[in-house]
Amino acid sequence: MVADMENSRRLIAEGHLIDTGLMSKYLDLVVENGGQYELLRFDIGRTVHDFSRVEMRITAPDADRLSRILENLVALGCHPVEAEGPVTLRPSVKDGTVPDDFYSTTNHKTRLLHQSAWLDVADQRMDAVLVVDGRGARCVKLRDVRAGDRVVCGITGVQVFPPFRDKEKMDFVFMDNEVSSERRVELAVAALAGSMKEIRGRSGRTVVVAGPVVVHTGGSAHLGRLIRGGYVQAVLSGNALAVHDVEAALLDTSLGVDTRTGIPVHEGHRNHMRAINTIRRAGSLGAAVESGVLTRGLMHDCIRHGVELVLAGSIRDDGPMPDTIMDMVAAQERYAKALEGADLVLILGTMLHGIGVGNMTPSWVRTVCVDISPATVTKLVDRGSAQASGVVTDVGLFLRLLADELQA
Repeated sequence: MVADMENSRRLIAEGHLIDTGLMSKYLDLVVENGGQYELLRFDIGRTVHDFSRVEMRITAPDADRLSRILENLVALGCHPVEAEGPVTLRPSVKDGTVPDDFYSTTNHKTRLLHQSAWLDVADQRMDAVLVVDGRGARCVKLRDVRAGDRVVCGITGVQVFPPFRDKEKMDFVFMDNEVSSERRVELAVAALAGSMKEIRGRSGRTVVVAGPVVVHTGGSAHLGRLIRGGYVQAVLSGNALAVHDVEAALLDTSLGVDTRTGIPVHEGHRNHMRAINTIRRAGSLGAAVESGVLTRGLMHDCIRHGVELVLAGSIRDDGPMPDTIMDMVAAQERYAKALEGADLVLILGTMLHGIGVGNMTPSWVRTVCVDISPATVTKLVDRGSAQASGVVTDVGLFLRLLADELQA
């Protein structure tokens, strides 16, 4: 193939390119965008420890299509071979806006070439922009950009590093596909328990993102065991988890269904509102615990054991609980703060909060999603959280097995 040098670039990529499917993604991306590729060199790793390395030339019919292809390939970890110049910085002309050719971030480790030095990007997350100032390079949400901020534009001087785990050390390698048998769920639980013990042993951080299904499936008692054992440092959720947990603690029902018999109780539809009313009368969940109104349950365990609790509201919320943050921007900020320094994120039965947290979490943070629906796990990964491992099973069963394994 004869390349038009005006619309051609040489790129290299290194890592587990075959078993992760990245090599196929590279080539498909080029072809789907009307480009052509030529593999100049492809060294395949000989063992599970070895990286593969590819050098290829990408050619496109015009500069716009080449730019689009390169932008996507750089986001997947390809680097230009030619000597690269520093990043292009353009000022924002208005608060909350950036130039049209801004660089949009991934959740992978990123660094920038600025003034002859490579800078590691701080606060890594997807769907942000890159700002360079006296503090260095950092990801900034679009709404937080201020007029005059110097914003990275284009892909020149940007390098992205997708994480590659040694296959012999990938505790969750068997969780990459759907888990359908109880035996495989137990294997997943054993691997996760080992990781959580290691994290607790070095005073690391495990963040749980939970939906109300944790209560409905009887899993809240077992999640409470994890909290009391020191395995959880933060719980992120919505109003519903708190409401139904308090309902279960005060009235032994969840959504009006008796938690012991599974039978709806008379006027049970009122019970979640009764729970909200009780906590609002006390003033807050913390006040209800301190005054002895709330003596058990997940919310009680979080408060008693100093576990950070962040409840993000939504338009559908009843009440809400006085602790629920109804300002969405403020709730996002609290979530992001709670996720700082996380070693493990465990998502339990929530698509909404799970995907939201996935958007805030760097790709090097181990993420495990547990849900009875395979679609929840799939959507999390499809939205960019490629580091997420999925366990398709009942959340209550999973939490019981996990708590038992950790206490064994």
